[in-house]
Amino acid sequence: MNEEADMIIEMALDQMKAAIEHLEKELGHLRAGKASPRMLDSVMVNYYGTMTPLAQTSSITTPDAKTIVVQPWEKGMIAPIEKAIINANLGFNPDNNGEIIRIFIPPLTEERRHSLVKDVNKEGESAKVSIRNARRDANEQLKKLLKEGLSEDMEKDGLDQVQKITDDYSKKADEILAAKEKEILTV
Repeated sequence: MNEEADMIIEMALDQMKAAIEHLEKELGHLRAGKASPRMLDSVMVNYYGTMTPLAQTSSITTPDAKTIVVQPWEKGMIAPIEKAIINANLGFNPDNNGEIIRIFIPPLTEERRHSLVKDVNKEGESAKVSIRNARRDANEQLKKLLKEGLSEDMEKDGLDQVQKITDDYSKKADEILAAKEKEILTV
């Protein structure tokens, strides 16, 4: 196929990959009743006057499915880290024993589970819209190339290829959503 058409398809593919990566990142922040270090990704700590991601000031582990342990690299950072976790408004109540901070993840209520599923579906729809937009942009560019001298067969092949990639990424988004929904609804 024409080099320009290949570049257009490659750009669409990159945009669709980015949509899936964004979806996975956003879903990682949603609490499914199971402890995950990623739940604290949004926490910023005042580290000597600079707002720093929590993961850059301490070690974050999950010894079991209901507990997150934050071990600061400096003992003097325990109070600022605990304050940052509370201020992040994640619904967590950190427990500080002077050396580490434990966060116990409370079980989700039925109502909260259904609310989270709605959030998951909203993120999924947003990812699918991004995927469809990438398809639309690629198709428009391929049609423009047709007017500039690309053969009809090459344009049709390009459109077919873009549609196949779109179908693959839409299916991947659905699979990610189904897995997250199952994780959230599993008690």
